[in-house]
Amino acid sequence: MSGQIKAGEAFAKPAGRLAVALLCGTMLAGLPAPVLAQDASPDEEASEPAPQPAPVDSTIRSISVAGAERLEPQTILSYIRLRVGDEYTSVAADQALKDLGATELFSNFSIRNDGGNVVISVTENPVINRIVLEGNKRIKNDKILPEIKLSPRQIFTRSKVRADVARIIELYKRQGRFAATVEPKMVQLAQNRVDIVFEITEGPKSKVRQINIIGNEEFSDGELRSEMVTKQARLTRFFSSNTSYDPDRLAFDQQKLRQFYLTEGYADFRVVSAVAELTPDKRDFIITYVVEEGERYKFGDVAVESQLRDFDSERMRQNLPMKEGDWYNAKQVEDTVEQITELAGTFGYAFADVQPQFSRSKEDLTMDVNFVLRQAPRVYVERVDVNGNTLTQDKVIRREFRIGEGDAFNSLQVKRTTARINSLGYFQENFEVEQTEGSQPDRIVLEANVEEQPTGELQLSAGFSSLESFILAASIRQRNFRGRGQTVGLSLNYSRYSRAASISFTEPYVFDRNISAGLDIYRRDYNSFNRFQRNRRNLYEQSTTGFSLRAGVPLTEYLSMIGSYTLNFDDISLDQATYFSDFDGDGIATCDPIIAGRYLCEAIGKRTSSILGLNFAFNTLDSRLRPTRGQNVTFGVEFAGLGGSVKYVRVRGKAAQYFPMGSGFIFSVSAEGGAINSLESNNNPFVDNVRLTDRFFLGEPQIRGFDIRGIGPRILRQPYITDDDGNRVPITDRKRVQDDALGGRAYYLGRAELEIPLGSGAREMGLRPSIFVDAGALFAVTRPQLLDNPNGIQLRDADGNLLYSTRERDANGDVILDGNGNPTFVSTTDPIDPDGEVNTAQIRQGTAFREVFLGDSAAPRISIGIGVNWNSPFGPFRIDFAHVLKKEPGDDTKKFSFNVGTQF
Repeated sequence: MSGQIKAGEAFAKPAGRLAVALLCGTMLAGLPAPVLAQDASPDEEASEPAPQPAPVDSTIRSISVAGAERLEPQTILSYIRLRVGDEYTSVAADQALKDLGATELFSNFSIRNDGGNVVISVTENPVINRIVLEGNKRIKNDKILPEIKLSPRQIFTRSKVRADVARIIELYKRQGRFAATVEPKMVQLAQNRVDIVFEITEGPKSKVRQINIIGNEEFSDGELRSEMVTKQARLTRFFSSNTSYDPDRLAFDQQKLRQFYLTEGYADFRVVSAVAELTPDKRDFIITYVVEEGERYKFGDVAVESQLRDFDSERMRQNLPMKEGDWYNAKQVEDTVEQITELAGTFGYAFADVQPQFSRSKEDLTMDVNFVLRQAPRVYVERVDVNGNTLTQDKVIRREFRIGEGDAFNSLQVKRTTARINSLGYFQENFEVEQTEGSQPDRIVLEANVEEQPTGELQLSAGFSSLESFILAASIRQRNFRGRGQTVGLSLNYSRYSRAASISFTEPYVFDRNISAGLDIYRRDYNSFNRFQRNRRNLYEQSTTGFSLRAGVPLTEYLSMIGSYTLNFDDISLDQATYFSDFDGDGIATCDPIIAGRYLCEAIGKRTSSILGLNFAFNTLDSRLRPTRGQNVTFGVEFAGLGGSVKYVRVRGKAAQYFPMGSGFIFSVSAEGGAINSLESNNNPFVDNVRLTDRFFLGEPQIRGFDIRGIGPRILRQPYITDDDGNRVPITDRKRVQDDALGGRAYYLGRAELEIPLGSGAREMGLRPSIFVDAGALFAVTRPQLLDNPNGIQLRDADGNLLYSTRERDANGDVILDGNGNPTFVSTTDPIDPDGEVNTAQIRQGTAFREVFLGDSAAPRISIGIGVNWNSPFGPFRIDFAHVLKKEPGDDTKKFSFNVGTQF
């Protein structure tokens, strides 16, 4: 009998190679059947009648190996217990076959005894050439291959193939694909080599079709399902990943149910059973919970027993959140333990042990709770260790510690240290300062075990904005330059209406003192625009070249003061082809106030701004990128006039507060405002002392629902037309008038926003919807002198005389006619021609208009709407839909806005 495997043959994808299916049933159910000891070869038995058995020599004279290719004969003999000189028996031969089978090195093996000459015939298992995965789309090769124990150049064994198939299927089960199947195949190659091919059929994701709950009386199925992480598959949960079945999630949901009931006072609640049944098509699961609610308890006597001398038990009891008669709440007890432990930590008791002791009365349905604060030594910091920083210098980390060696332990200071080190952004997320026991019971060691993260940033961005059309940006920044915590950066930005380049450097600790300093050098070109017939037209170009020096010092842990000096060189110019003309007839084209407006003509020119600034910042936010709690308040004053040609005082303030509302909801409110006052006078009652480029502007994106610069003082230039009755009337259609925003000297802005949580699937995609209310106003600008020219403005000559058109005459006084017999015309200053007829006044083109001043009101503009932030594969995306509830005449509204960019 031989141990050869008989397998169905099929053609594999590689041409000319034989693929043998390694069936996981009977074909892979065990090792090949061993060939029992025999006296003659199987071929002889098959070709001749079986003769009478001859006597067999029971003593082994020699042992030889036949069929070995890669393995040495002596190596094969070392696997069995037969030795020359031993007695040859069927029991010994059978044991030798078992030993050979246990090695899993052979596909076929047998033992034959020819008169004491024992011959071991083997066929070695093939060597694996490569491992191939086919059909896997949901799980990539880099996730599956580490789970496979087989590898190239290993000896092929069936048991390892079976184990690898089970591991791959388990991997798919973890993703909720219980219908996945794996069929291993073997492609035979030359030189006894094979390719192992795992053909994977992934199947659909097994969803949770239904969640049944049996035994609940006080709470509905819907209430209990809402507490679970696992959700029933519905169309409304298309993006959620919690609708797939996960055994770990099933166990977690049982804990969630228990937590829910314990917070509602049901101290005896238990989950009797939780069963997940797979439907016959393996597409869905039906989960059934059997629960036992029990009775509802109230708090009985609530006390605190403090064994620490610094704490008064009675005073602590009075400050407990739960009172006798309240419904029992296990979460409240847990939070109280944490609060007492944290309170003890602030007094130096790092290893304070708070144990709640319960006494349940099933007769009165009350739960007595006694919080025991056990005796513990006051602890001091023995040592601060910093480990793992391969780039960042020790001092950069140590200077963020709010507690030092030899100080009394304080848990609040340790928390603050953790927050400050996390805010650096140099190390792993969720870094924690670890606490270990010191050399004595009253000593503690603080360890900062950090993992360096890349801090250099090279970014190339392209995007589209409803504000600036196409945007291109490139920047390079190193936030931890040379491991010293310094920040250096270079950035370039380009869009349709703005261009900017800047170089920056920041040193957070000058000469290792808690003083920050920074320098920015920049060039910014900004094209302002107005709107005419709903199209944007460039108004003026402002080019600013300058630098800014800043220095900051902390006043408290959360309050900082920053001083700055800024020097700007501004050059403001208009498009000469559009706004310049020889309107006074002197042969020199200058800014035409009729075309451009007096406020623009007054703004052009070069000026120097020398600005001193002082800012105060108070920040308790838990995150700089996406805060969920805390507040941020800033207030700043700027004084321009320390030299330069511009003099003003500008103040600004901003405050924001974030509140976690539970269940993932985050509510935030913010308010800001500013004002500017000029320290010089232009002695013109119709021109504001604050220059146009120094004023505030308000609109998108500060307040949604309004267009860019859509709020505040403005001039609408309305052209005159002749109506059907021959009257001159102005055009009031907003789409056909020229809209020039003037800005204001003061503004305020408020915002309230509620971020709405979605399912885990949406969170994984980076979707964060919100609803918002925005309110604000821009006001306070000198009312300009307005023009109203129904018939236009008459042209004048170089001496200021009015010009008229009259019929051209020859030397005899006769009217000159053109080739078509029509009179020709020339300019004149005489309103009457020689025939006594009135000459036609020459009107400047485009001057038949009136100007309307609107929007200078402190009344709030209010809008409401919804928005979505999405961290898309193309980059950050923000979309807002807003509806204006309150506006003032002249305001320009806009319902929809978006911004998207990409990084590559």
